[in-house]
Amino acid sequence: MKMVCAILQAASMKYREEERVGILDSFRLDGQVALVTGGAGLYGSFIVDALAEAGATVYTAGRSLPKYQEQAQRCQNRGFSVCAARYDQSSIESMENLLAQILAEQGKIDILVNNAVLRSMKAWDDLEGLKASMEANATGIIAMINIFGRKMIEQKNGNIVNIASMQGMVGPDFTLYKGTDMDVPPDYFFHKAGLINVTRYYAARFAPFGIRVNAISPGGIQAGQDQLFQKRYSERTFLGRLAEGEEIKGAVVFLASKASSYLSGVNLPVDGGYTAH
Repeated sequence: MKMVCAILQAASMKYREEERVGILDSFRLDGQVALVTGGAGLYGSFIVDALAEAGATVYTAGRSLPKYQEQAQRCQNRGFSVCAARYDQSSIESMENLLAQILAEQGKIDILVNNAVLRSMKAWDDLEGLKASMEANATGIIAMINIFGRKMIEQKNGNIVNIASMQGMVGPDFTLYKGTDMDVPPDYFFHKAGLINVTRYYAARFAPFGIRVNAISPGGIQAGQDQLFQKRYSERTFLGRLAEGEEIKGAVVFLASKASSYLSGVNLPVDGGYTAH
């Protein structure tokens, strides 16, 4: 009996080990081609790193090509497959050219991470800034989803991850900024709230073609903000601090990979519990 139990225990351990390896493999992105818009930004650089570390070939794209080329070179020096590209989210032609470049070089597009955002509105009543913001953050985002989504429909495969924000989930708390030179214009709340629901729209629209669409709503990230703001913000979160940039990486890889194969239309808060109050 002891011998039988020992054999069964060994077999069980072997099964659990194989099962564990299989689960970890589901997070891998080997052979996948990904695009991260605004990939050299605060969140974007960590998103690019995450997808590349998971095995994807990653395009990092934005308006300033030299900055993105430097980023790509740093990643290549670490042994990752990262390419730089220029595009302008206020230009339909620029977005179409970006897709054409990726298809010419890779033959497909598997993952789109909509991370780029234009912060052109500098005050609550800055209507000129709002116009530019609307062009890039409303029209531009939907155009990106449509342009890349059409190709994914043709492929009958694809995965879109929209980077929204906790500020699209809750109203502003202006007491966080009292006594600092920080402020939050209304356009960011407008666009990010819209992006969360647009995610649900495209999840339903693209589902028949095997395309998943999800969103991540990050909270505040440590970026050297005013100490008074940091203290107040940290007191609002369950975890008592701002996020480190590395902490968005797991969520992005999860939603971009087969590990989340039965998730679509989801908005995943990565905010230390801020919006769970």
